Amino acid sequence: MIVLGYNGFGKSAEIFGRLFRATGIDRHLLYGHDSSAALVVDGKLVAAVEEERLNREKKTSSFPVNAMRWCLDSVGISFDDVDTFAFSWQFSQDVVNKMIAEITEDREASVEQKFARLRRLAETHEAMFGEAATEADFLEYTGHRLSPEKLVRVPHHIAHLMTGYHLSGGGDAAFLVSDGRAEWLSSIMGEVRDGEVKIFDDMTIDSRHSLAMLFSVVTRYLGFVPNNDEYKVMGLAGYGPPPEPNPFLEHVVEMCPDGTYRIPYPANAVPAYYELFDRIFGGDAEDREEFDYRVRVASAAQHMLETATAGQIRTLEARSDLPRVIFEGGLALNCVNNSKLLERSRFTGMDVSFGASDVGVAIGAALFASGRAGTPPRVGPSPYLGPSYDGQEIRAALQQYADQVVWRELDPADVPREAATLMQERCVIGWFQGRMEYGPRALGNRSILANPKFPDIKDIINERIKHREQFRPFAPVVLEHLAPDVFELGKKTSSPYMTFVVPVRPEYRERIQGACHVDATSRIQTVTEQSNPLLAELLREFTELTGIPCLINTSFNVAGEPIVCSPTDALSCFLKTEMDHLFLGNFLVSRI
Repeated sequence: MIVLGYNGFGKSAEIFGRLFRATGIDRHLLYGHDSSAALVVDGKLVAAVEEERLNREKKTSSFPVNAMRWCLDSVGISFDDVDTFAFSWQFSQDVVNKMIAEITEDREASVEQKFARLRRLAETHEAMFGEAATEADFLEYTGHRLSPEKLVRVPHHIAHLMTGYHLSGGGDAAFLVSDGRAEWLSSIMGEVRDGEVKIFDDMTIDSRHSLAMLFSVVTRYLGFVPNNDEYKVMGLAGYGPPPEPNPFLEHVVEMCPDGTYRIPYPANAVPAYYELFDRIFGGDAEDREEFDYRVRVASAAQHMLETATAGQIRTLEARSDLPRVIFEGGLALNCVNNSKLLERSRFTGMDVSFGASDVGVAIGAALFASGRAGTPPRVGPSPYLGPSYDGQEIRAALQQYADQVVWRELDPADVPREAATLMQERCVIGWFQGRMEYGPRALGNRSILANPKFPDIKDIINERIKHREQFRPFAPVVLEHLAPDVFELGKKTSSPYMTFVVPVRPEYRERIQGACHVDATSRIQTVTEQSNPLLAELLREFTELTGIPCLINTSFNVAGEPIVCSPTDALSCFLKTEMDHLFLGNFLVSRI
């Protein structure tokens, strides 16, 4: 049984740019962003890659033809060999009827405005959402005519849930899925018991009251790119406490006794929101440029998000007696919130996958379709599912840059020691190894690494390498068995995907300043010999040489570009920055 899951629409960027002005700063506010593909063979997840890593367009919504072809090529098969194609969207008649009702029942809109919105919806449905559009997309981009009986359309939130459920090992669990919007809803809750999914329908929240979309508007208000830079707002929030009382909770979000919430202002009414935010925070366009003002708004937004999701979790605790909760969807990337939700709940465990955002729905759709066809998924926890490159391919890439770099081939066994020795000093290295990781976080195969002991190392990486804002923190990677010595893990015993933030123990705050945020927390990645043997060996060598048990780990890219995928990508990025050295497999690369 071969299943190819995918996310992405061929015409999304064009349609949303023309009809809904989703261009410029709003370019990611569309369906199908983070397009990707994943291959499941006989229930096993064997390959997955985001389209952006191959077409080099960050957060692309393009039809994932390159990702699909790589997945198939990686196991030596073609489109004809695939039994089922699983698409991570399902615009059923019921869903479209609700989208129509949302427009016609809007009491604030004029008749002319309603007709205009209905015309835009009709055009979008014809070009993107309808069955004929899906099949036409597939044929246009792949050259393969898709048999309707081979296509499974998976509801978007169910695809999110299946990603988290199977990557966490299955078993009974409560769940919360929350993102900007799926087809119609923005958040669902329920439980998986004995393999059966039960959604608590009375706890669903539709897209008109989307918390994630509101957070995206705040992101835009602060000068960042919505549906892309929300983590910057989360990072800014650490620089100060939220104002009391919180203007967002007083004037924007209505908390309901049943654990749900209402957001009475439409999430696409940006001018109305800007006017409201200026009024409740006492600011204007000039104030939004001031760091202290941005911190005040960001901390209030973070507190709002934490309060709203905490209400959902409290209700979920009351409705389900299961001890574990799965949290998926774009909102689950707010790792500061994840830790607080877990620690303040009665749940003994929370799982947030490496594919929690929309990159993961290709995986979830494929696993759903595989299970429905009678082939139970057999999924391991490894995120290293993408392309890898052998020595011959690396040498060929090096020859392309022979006028700009020099290199030395090392014995593979010597690579960790060599890298650890260099990083005893203020040496920043590019680390390109094995199969590329899946998802938005660099997890040690396409990473930039450095020694966290130097107080100025964050500034060096932000300014000279990543070319990004100075307030941005960096994550530490640490051996799992040493993590409790350095960090206060609370209920967590591991955090392999950088999806939780924990306090740094007081005795280590000075020793790892480069990986410690201003509020004395870190978004950690824990590593074991099983999860990433080479990275684990590097950490062992580094700890032995320096007595420092962790390294800074940030993604191997510069601002505005996807994480590098190929050796050529890595060399190009290396030469754009002031990284000191690059470990390209077992080749140590330096500038001429």
